[in-house]
Amino acid sequence: MKLPAPLRRALLSGAALLPLGACSPTGLAGALTRARGTTREQGIAYGPLPRHRLDLYAPPGLAEAAPLLVFVPGGGWRSAERGDYRFLAYPLAGLGCLLAVIDYRLWPEGRFPGFVEDTALAVRFLAAREPRRRLILMGHSAGAFNAGCVALDPHWRAQDRVGGFIGLAGPYDFGADEVDPPGVFAGTPRAVAAPLPLGPATPAMLLLHGAADTTVRPQHSADLAARAREAGVPVRHVAYPGMSHLGIVAALADPIRALGLEGGDVLGEVRAFLA
Repeated sequence: MKLPAPLRRALLSGAALLPLGACSPTGLAGALTRARGTTREQGIAYGPLPRHRLDLYAPPGLAEAAPLLVFVPGGGWRSAERGDYRFLAYPLAGLGCLLAVIDYRLWPEGRFPGFVEDTALAVRFLAAREPRRRLILMGHSAGAFNAGCVALDPHWRAQDRVGGFIGLAGPYDFGADEVDPPGVFAGTPRAVAAPLPLGPATPAMLLLHGAADTTVRPQHSADLAARAREAGVPVRHVAYPGMSHLGIVAALADPIRALGLEGGDVLGEVRAFLA
């Protein structure tokens, strides 16, 4: 039986806290997530630094032509741990793709452009390791910024084989009034992180955002989608009513979807984009 809408919204607000914890919420979500026979290869080094590590998730019967989906976690460039994302890694790999979840340098060691350089390095490593697979870059929040830079900006583009970008609640074009997270950009974001350039070579985009997001304004995704359409870039943009900044990643978790609490078919949108 489907829960009443007010109760579903209240529970989803609490469920959205799943990605926050260092241990219990994400660990619990991961423990409740079905592996579906997916194998996990942990701690693969893609570069020389301690944070240059990634995990690979391969579903059973992985097709040779299946895409490689590279997921970049968020956390304001100050907190992001690949191991905390099993709750979405297994459902994403269950779509039939090879999935990589990466770590990258965090503040204060990691400052712009270091975390983007790390993301590009990981993508180049994976492209060399899996030379026949189409690459799709995906990220949430700060991770969507990193992934967007590497997928869309020729200055950062790690591989011409990047065939798409999926952004969940990402900050893309910083306004003049937006302040620098403590030292992350060594100046105002607007001054050092110009709007992503779009053109004929820009890959297709899927931009998803919670309309109730108070951490990263939904207008970020709406504006990038509008610019993509003007540039002739294939784009799908969805804003989910009532969905929060963390709710959009919680919506991928098995326990949330099993209870009908996801508030929007985020996984279905990703599935359609990968097809």
